[in-house]
Amino acid sequence: MDPANYRARLLLDILRILVLPVFVLSAALSFFRCGLGLLSIPVHITFIVFWATIRGAYSDSKHDREARSLGAKAIPRVMGKWPANIDILLRMMRAFKTSYVLDVYLQLFEEYQCTTLNTNILWRDNIITMDQEHAKFVLATGFQRFWRGKSQKERMELFLGEGIFNRDDDVWKMHRSTARPFFARERIVDFQIYEKHCARTLALLSKSEASHAPCDAQDIYGRFTLDAASEFLFGKNLDTLSASLPVPGKAAMGPKGSTTEDTWGSFTQAFEMAQQNVTSRARLGAIWPLFEMFTDKNKEHCEVIHEWLDPLVKRAIDDKQRLERAGMESPIVDKNFMQHLADSTNDPKLIRDQLLSMLLASRDTTACVLTYITYFMALHTEIAEKLRAEVLEHCGPSSPPTVEKFRDMKYMRAVINETLRLFPPVPLNIRETRNAPCVLPPPDRTYSDCSDSQPLYMPSQTTIMYLPLLTQRNRALWGDDADDFDPERWIDPERIAKYVANPAMFTPFSAGPRICLGQNYAYNEMSYFLVRLLQRFDRFTLATEFQPEGSLPPTEWKDRKGRQAFERIWPSAAMTLYIKGGLWVRFHKATS
Repeated sequence: MDPANYRARLLLDILRILVLPVFVLSAALSFFRCGLGLLSIPVHITFIVFWATIRGAYSDSKHDREARSLGAKAIPRVMGKWPANIDILLRMMRAFKTSYVLDVYLQLFEEYQCTTLNTNILWRDNIITMDQEHAKFVLATGFQRFWRGKSQKERMELFLGEGIFNRDDDVWKMHRSTARPFFARERIVDFQIYEKHCARTLALLSKSEASHAPCDAQDIYGRFTLDAASEFLFGKNLDTLSASLPVPGKAAMGPKGSTTEDTWGSFTQAFEMAQQNVTSRARLGAIWPLFEMFTDKNKEHCEVIHEWLDPLVKRAIDDKQRLERAGMESPIVDKNFMQHLADSTNDPKLIRDQLLSMLLASRDTTACVLTYITYFMALHTEIAEKLRAEVLEHCGPSSPPTVEKFRDMKYMRAVINETLRLFPPVPLNIRETRNAPCVLPPPDRTYSDCSDSQPLYMPSQTTIMYLPLLTQRNRALWGDDADDFDPERWIDPERIAKYVANPAMFTPFSAGPRICLGQNYAYNEMSYFLVRLLQRFDRFTLATEFQPEGSLPPTEWKDRKGRQAFERIWPSAAMTLYIKGGLWVRFHKATS
C-alpha cells in the first residue's frame, strides 16, 4: 500500500477492529434469532472489547510460543488500568506538553526498572528502549532484521517522501551511494564556504553586540548552517542571513524557536511545523489518521517548502538537459550534489525529496549543537575561557583554522563531544522489525542483575523506538555525574577508555550501515565556526528575559531529578532537538 494513502490503511484497521466483530455478533444474533432491544449498543461495544481482548490473548500466546522456541522471554509490558492502556496513552499525551525532553519515557523505565519496555497501547506492541545493547543490535549487529518500516513512512511520506531518511533497501542504497562522494575528505576540507558564511554571521552578531541587544543564537545558527549547506550542496546560497532577524522582546514563539514575519519566516515555520506534525503522529501511534481524515496537516506546510525547492530542482534539470543537447558532460569533481543527483534521475520529486532530507540533516543538526555549546559557554564561563585560550594558542586572534589545527585542539573536540552526549541532535529514532521475529540480546546492567542474561523476544512488524539521549545520560554507563557538562571526560584517559571499549554508549551520528555520511562535515563546520566565534567574542550571557512567553522551564522541573532540576532553557524535540522559543544570548566582544 502507498504510504501516502494513510486513510485507506485506517479504514482497513476500522474494518478489522470494529466492523468485523459487529458483523460476527450480528450474524450470530440473527442465526439464533435473538433480539437485544435497548441493550444493542452496550452489548456491541462490549463484544468489540471482548473481540479485541481475545485477539490480543491469541497474539500473546503465539508470541510466547515463538519466544520459547527462540530461547527468549517477552519484553516487559506496561500495565495500565484501562483496556488497551488508553490511560497510559492519555497520561503520556498530557505529560508531553510540559515535560522535559524524553522524561515521559524515562519515568516509565524507572517505574518498571528495565531499559526496554512494550507500551502495548491499543493492543499494539510498541517497544521503547534506552538499552545500549538493544540500540547496537538495531543499528548494527542486527541491522538486516529492521527497516524504517511502514508506520514511519506513512507519517513522513508527504514531508520527506523518497528521501534517504524515509526509504530502505535499494532506494536508500542509491541515495547513499549518490551522496557519499560529496562528503569525501577533499570536499569537506575546503573551508572557503565556511569562511564566507562565518564572516556574515559574525557581522550580524557584532551588530547586535554594538547595540547592547541580545539575539536568538538558535535562529542565526540555523541560517548560517543552511546558507553554508545550500551553497555546498546546491551551488546556490539561499542567503537566509540577509533576511530579517527575530526582534528581542517582540519575536513570537514559532514551532521550534522564535519566528519572523517574512518569506524566510514562512519557510521556517512550514519546515518546522511539518516536523512537529510528524512527531505528534508518532506519539499518537496508529490512530493518528483519525485526526487527519479530511485534511493532511502537512499538506499546506509542504506546499510552502516545495515553493522554495522546486525552482532549484528545475534549474538543475534544465542545466543537465542543456549540457546533454550540447553533447557535454561534467566530471563529478566539477559538480555539486544537486547536479550529480539530477544526472542520476529525471524524477523531480525524487530530487526534491533528497534535497529536503539533506537540508534537514545539515541545518537542524549542526545548528542544534552550536546552540547548545553556546548555552554551555554561557553557563560555564570557565569552559568558555579554556576553549578560547586553546583557540588563540593554535589559531591566534585572526588566523583561519585548518584541519591540522583541529587535530591539535583536543579541548574543542571534547566540548563538541560532550554537547553531543547530553544533547544529541536526533534524541530518538524509530525502526520496525521486518516480516520475521528476532531476538534482542540480553539487556545491559542498568537495572538488571548479573543473573538476568536471557535475551528478549521481538515480534515481527513491530516498531522499536531507541533513545540515544537517555542512553548517553545513563549513570550506569557514564557515572554519577552523567547529567553534568564535563568536557574533561573526553580527555581523561581512564574515563575515555570506557567509551573506546564500548562505542555503542555514544551514537550521536547513529551507527552501523546507516551511520551519518556527513559526520566529518559536521565536525569541521562546528569547529571552524567556534574558532571564528571565539576569536571575536570571549563571553556569552543568557538573556532569558527576552524568551517568548511560555518558553521558559516550568517551575515544577526544579523538584525533579536529572538536568531538568537546574536547566535554564526548555529543550524539546520534533524529529531533531531544539530549544523552545530559541536561545536568547548576549555576545560580548573580546577586549584582548
